[in-house]
Amino acid sequence: MQDEMREQYSRTRLLLGQAGLDRLRAARVAVFGVGGVGGYVVEALARSGVGALDLIDDDRVCLSNLNRQIIATRSTLGMYKVDAAAARIRDIDPEIVVRTYKTFYTPETADRFDFAQYSYVVDAIDTVTGKLSLVMQAKAAGVPIICSMGAGNKLDPSRFEVADLYETSVCPLARVMRAECRKRGVDHLKVVYSKEPPLAPIAEEKTEETAPAGAPARPGTPKKRAPGSVAFVPSAAGLVLAGEVIRDLSGVSQK
Repeated sequence: MQDEMREQYSRTRLLLGQAGLDRLRAARVAVFGVGGVGGYVVEALARSGVGALDLIDDDRVCLSNLNRQIIATRSTLGMYKVDAAAARIRDIDPEIVVRTYKTFYTPETADRFDFAQYSYVVDAIDTVTGKLSLVMQAKAAGVPIICSMGAGNKLDPSRFEVADLYETSVCPLARVMRAECRKRGVDHLKVVYSKEPPLAPIAEEKTEETAPAGAPARPGTPKKRAPGSVAFVPSAAGLVLAGEVIRDLSGVSQK
């Protein structure tokens, strides 16, 4: 099995070195939100050999996820997203320790998680209150965090970049987060965002997200029109997020 694992990560070793791979193997990363963005984060972290992954999401796979979420296939419809992601991880590398939490993260559920156990936190959730809570919990625990800003209603995957929150522009979500983080005394926050102005969704017959029977209600989620999204934008954001985590944890930076 050791030789097999060595072969599996041989291409990664050429860029990160054995020491970098060892640091990834020793890391435990929490990914909050396993949807269009977070699913690709999880995929890349697993394929890079991160040793332990905590997956937090209460949602189930539904038909409207099939256009963009890597965990969404006909065979996973109705499954909890964290379970579908965990099954993919086991199929990629059964040695990775996976912990799943069918939890909608809010300030009220924050005490279910010991942030001090994490090597890194990835925020790929949608609500501002949840994002702010993640930032404050990670900062209090002294754990690095990276946050995804808005990826909905966009069509240009090349526009995503890594920046400090206070250097962002255009993105409406980043604007709200800047104001709220400033109030809370957060002076630095690494984010992935896009300067592409969000597009107005094309008007069509009013429909609702189709969730499978038995899907849990998501407390605190306002009833609003779902943003438009495509296969190639949230995936790009997720891979940029994962790349930053992998470089930070491995200690290898681009030259």
